[in-house]
Amino acid sequence: MATLDIDLVLAPVDGSDESQQAVEYAIAIAEEYDATVHAVYVLGEDVARGIETGAVDESTVATDTESFTEAIFDRADGTGVSVTTSIAYGFSTKVKTTHPGSVILDTAEEVDADFLVVPREPVSGDPGEVLEKAAEYVLLYASQPVLSV
Repeated sequence: MATLDIDLVLAPVDGSDESQQAVEYAIAIAEEYDATVHAVYVLGEDVARGIETGAVDESTVATDTESFTEAIFDRADGTGVSVTTSIAYGFSTKVKTTHPGSVILDTAEEVDADFLVVPREPVSGDPGEVLEKAAEYVLLYASQPVLSV
């Protein structure tokens, strides 16, 4: 029987309840395998476009994402799991192939993730829920094992 060798678990998040749940699973997996967690906050299309055009203040976005990522650190506190975070644009007006799924896979390669935990959200149309369509893409194209929650 083959065993998994997991050093880093990637959890893409977007501030939704579903992504909070994905982080909880990522921390549990990391705890089991003595691994670390990297949470990448994927910014939605409206936010990305707003920042590019100057309609959205970057410092406001940073504050909003910081409060969510602080909650991730709080969840991991006491588990012995080390957590790192980053922020990525889930969309681009300049690069057509940039979308949440590709951003997740690119981040997984950049941080050398061994395992991915992606929220599989219902398509609700809420502009803040960036990852709702990315899970299927990640499941199809990831080279790492993926848990979709």
